[in-house]
Amino acid sequence: MADGPRPAARDVLAGLTVALVLLPQSLAYAKLAGMPPEHGLYAATIPLLVAAPLASSPYLQTGPVALTAVLTFGALSTVAEPGSERYVELGLLLAVVVGAVRLAVGLSRAGIVAYLMSRPMLMGFVPAAATFIAATQLPAAAGAEPPAGGVLEQAAWTLTHPGDWAAAPVVLTVLVLVAVLGGRRVHPLLPGVLVAVAAATVWSALTGYSGERIGEIDVGLPPVSAALPWGDVLTLLVPGAIIALVAFAEPAAIARNLAAQDRMAWDADREFVSQGAANVAAGFTGGFPIGGSFTRSALNRQAGARTAWSGAVTGLAVLAALPVVFLLADLPTAVLAAIVLGAVAPLVRVRPVARLWRHSRPAALIAAGTFAATLAFAPRIERGVLVGIGLSVLVHLWRELRIDTESWEAGGALHVRPQGVLWFGAAQVLEDTILADLSRHPDVDRLELHLERVGRLDITAALTLRSLLDDARAAGMEVELLGVQERDRRLVDGVVLGGGPGGDVRLR
Repeated sequence: MADGPRPAARDVLAGLTVALVLLPQSLAYAKLAGMPPEHGLYAATIPLLVAAPLASSPYLQTGPVALTAVLTFGALSTVAEPGSERYVELGLLLAVVVGAVRLAVGLSRAGIVAYLMSRPMLMGFVPAAATFIAATQLPAAAGAEPPAGGVLEQAAWTLTHPGDWAAAPVVLTVLVLVAVLGGRRVHPLLPGVLVAVAAATVWSALTGYSGERIGEIDVGLPPVSAALPWGDVLTLLVPGAIIALVAFAEPAAIARNLAAQDRMAWDADREFVSQGAANVAAGFTGGFPIGGSFTRSALNRQAGARTAWSGAVTGLAVLAALPVVFLLADLPTAVLAAIVLGAVAPLVRVRPVARLWRHSRPAALIAAGTFAATLAFAPRIERGVLVGIGLSVLVHLWRELRIDTESWEAGGALHVRPQGVLWFGAAQVLEDTILADLSRHPDVDRLELHLERVGRLDITAALTLRSLLDDARAAGMEVELLGVQERDRRLVDGVVLGGGPGGDVRLR
């Protein structure tokens, strides 16, 4: 009996399956990024060929994704008119900046930064970004024409004025969402997106649909050019770095999870290099910043992919389809809006934050603060990330400034057992705690300091301990240090004991 298709054949089948989904998605995400539709197609071709031989995960599918698209829109929409020539040039340059940052991280083997984004921050940022993405699509999905204003204001106006909705776009949106979300339930490999796009395009052409359509797509082979507005690199450096790191969290989580399911190794450094090279290629071949897609990667695995070359097959398939993309000219933009809504709907989750509140209120405040800041700064939602990182650091410092101390009196001695990290921020807290304990036990003549639960001791804490012990000895007390960790022994001998204070301090 045959064992089934060989690995190469499986990669080809998986790559073609993913391409059926990527084609319409690339158009939708280009619109989300504020780029003309053909640039979404370009971003789904050559960059995938570049990423494949460098990738660590055999399943991760690179290309246009919703989060990276909306981060691109946020970074560029305040400096240029979306869809304009200037905007497109900046989008190409931004892709190069994102790629350069990721390459630098990967080549310097600093891929561990993929693990440093705090989960509470991401739990606040991702649903806020998804909410903003959904807001950008509501007017098109409803066929409404809200008054001029910000994205959130226009979305709110659309929701509160159902009388201004157009029936045809609303029906199309609902049907496409049913096809996209329901298709996955029927069978994971059913390309519900493609089916919906094909059906909607034919229906629009036959019925003379009067709503907004994509129109003619001026697409040829991806243009290769290095003529970018290099003078704007510094302007795009901060948003590019944020996109490079924050948007990497999604492909990193995808690759880690799929690798864990198949008990395979995963290399964050290689993935940074792969994603970085793909973004640089996107910048030089007419694309915009791209990333790894959760849905397409899962589809790639379910379709039987065995190696990262399935991604290259996907890129080649999209490249081969470019000559016939003109057939989508009648595609209603409401369909693209529905595709985006279907992609981000699962990301708008509040239950994890509610559970976080039960387990850790400081962590829940980080998530809530990041969520609020992301929407408050929209469309510059990358600033929400900076707020979230700041909140994470502040909460960490607040926790580390606290040190739990257990104290008791026994046999004429005051016993003190600190627990935690003794660093320069917590050293003064410990000193104040011990002095307060001594003031409550004026009759003790011996201080026993138990250090077995100290996670780490830095030079400032060691100097503080020495000062504290000197004061205790000057007051005529015996001092004993117990449970000093081996890693801290040299620092205690050289700094705390200062070469040995004779019999005044005992160390055991």
